[in-house]
Amino acid sequence: MLSELEKKVIGQIQGDLPHGPRPFAEAAARVGIGEDEFLEVVRDLERRGVIRRFGATLRHQEAGYSSNAMVAWDVPAREIDAAGKRLARFREVTHCYERRRHADWPYNLYTMIHGTSRDHCRRIAARLAEAAGTDKYLVLFSEREFKKTSMRYF
Repeated sequence: MLSELEKKVIGQIQGDLPHGPRPFAEAAARVGIGEDEFLEVVRDLERRGVIRRFGATLRHQEAGYSSNAMVAWDVPAREIDAAGKRLARFREVTHCYERRRHADWPYNLYTMIHGTSRDHCRRIAARLAEAAGTDKYLVLFSEREFKKTSMRYF
C-alpha cells in the first residue's frame, strides 16, 4: 500500500521532470517537501521494488536524430538470447525485444534504432546484422508519431 506522500512523489516522476539544474528540487517543492526527503522517498520506493527502473527519454528529433526504425530480425530460437544481448549493447539501439513468431511473420527479435536519416538507419541495421549473425531482417521506418507519453498512475 502506498502512502499519500508516495503517490504524490510518483505523480511527479512519472512524466517529464522539470527542466533545469535541480529537477528533483522543483518536483519536491510541488509536493511540499525538501529535495532530500523527495529523493529518499524515491530511493525507498526503488528498494521496495515499487519502482523497478528510472530512466530518461531523449527527444531524438530535437537532438538531430530525425529518423527512426523498428528492425525486425529473424533469428534462430537457439541464438535469440545471445543475439539480443549483442544488439542491445549498441548505443543506437534504444529498445530490444523478443516476440513470438507467427505463421505469416517470421520475425522474433526487434530493435528500435535512431539515425540522422533513413540511409543512416539502414547503415546501422547492416552493422547490427553482422553482430546478430543474420541477414534476415526488415527495416520498418516510422511514418508518423501519434502518441508518446510515459505511463501515468496518479
